[in-house]
Order: sequence, then C-alpha cells, then structure tokens
Amino acid sequence: MNRLTPQILLRAYAAGVFPMAEDRDDPTLFWVDPEERGVLPFETFHVPRSLAKTIRHDPFEVRIDSAFVQVIESCAAPARGRETTWINDEIIALYSGLFDMGHAHSVECWQDDCLVGGLYGVSLGGAFFGESMFSRETDASKIALVHLVGRLLAGGFQLLDTQFVTEHLSRFGAIEIPREEYHRRLALAGAVEADFYRLPAGTGGAGILQSITQTS
Repeated sequence: MNRLTPQILLRAYAAGVFPMAEDRDDPTLFWVDPEERGVLPFETFHVPRSLAKTIRHDPFEVRIDSAFVQVIESCAAPARGRETTWINDEIIALYSGLFDMGHAHSVECWQDDCLVGGLYGVSLGGAFFGESMFSRETDASKIALVHLVGRLLAGGFQLLDTQFVTEHLSRFGAIEIPREEYHRRLALAGAVEADFYRLPAGTGGAGILQSITQTS
C-alpha cells in the first residue's frame, strides 16, 4: 500500500473499506472489508444500569478533540490483555492527517488533568467509524462511548460503524450485519449532512443519558 494519503483513506471509507496493520511494529497495511460488519444501531443502543449509575456521578471530565494524537498513541500502546495492537506509525500519521482535515475526532476522559481513557474515529457525512478505544481507569472507555453516541445523535448521524463486534460492544447493543446491508446503510448515511460539534441537549453525564433516551 504505497503513497497512501489521508484523502485516499477518506475515499476508502466512503467505499466501505479500512486499513489495518498486522501489529504495532509491522510497517505495512492491508485493506479490510468484512463479510459481517459490526454496527451499533442508535435505536437499540443500551447503557447497562451499573454504568449509567457511574455516568450520572461524572467521574471524569469529558473533552472532545483536545488530545487526538495522544488518544491514538494510547490506543496503539500495549495494555494488560492486549500486548500488541494493529495501529502502527503509518496509521497514526494518516489519521492525524484526517484529524487536521476535520474528518477524525477523539472523545477523551480526563481525571486531574491526566488522560485516562477515550476513543477515536472517522466522520464522513452522517457516518461515524469507530476505530479504537483505551482505558486506564475503570469504565473510562465505556463512558467515552456513551458520550460519543450522545454527540452523534445530537449531530444527526445515521450510522455508527464498529467494524467488528466484541463482547464489550455487544453489551451496548452492537450487532453484525452482512456486507451488502452495511454498504447500503453506508451509502444512505454518507449522503446526510451531520455535525460532530453539535452539543447534546443535556449536559454532564445525567444530561447525556437523558438526551440519548429521548432521541434513540
């Protein structure tokens, strides 16, 4: 995959494919277009009761796009139970380029001015493609996901692509759909104008939960 640029990467997302590396130290990339694609439907998005209780107490300060490179580097770093990742230096550079173009975003959880969790992804039209998340404190990545969904609903997004379905994501309602159905939904969402920076009606954890309930 030579001379891959952020612009080419964005066109690939519009076509339903995304890049990965075999591991953190592998300099090469390959395209992925799964037969079964993970999505998180907004209409069935579910926040587990215990997590909702935690969110209402606002254990973290949630920020948007204030430390994108730090988030993606944290996602690329080894962690307990995840000794290697698929995020290499080229992916970090490419998605940082998408961030500069306004097509990549991070949702961050901060505690005492330390980044303790978060996620990043790509936005294109009314579709958001979740890439990776990390957590250094209990529930930090989960809380970032809930805040992401609240923001996507407020901004008029139609599709949240999770690429694959993990046990972690399935607890929120993530499902797999056939490739053809995914491409159909992507085409519809891609034609929608959405605004990642439109704020949800509610503020704080309790407000985010209420806004999700009202709009999902």
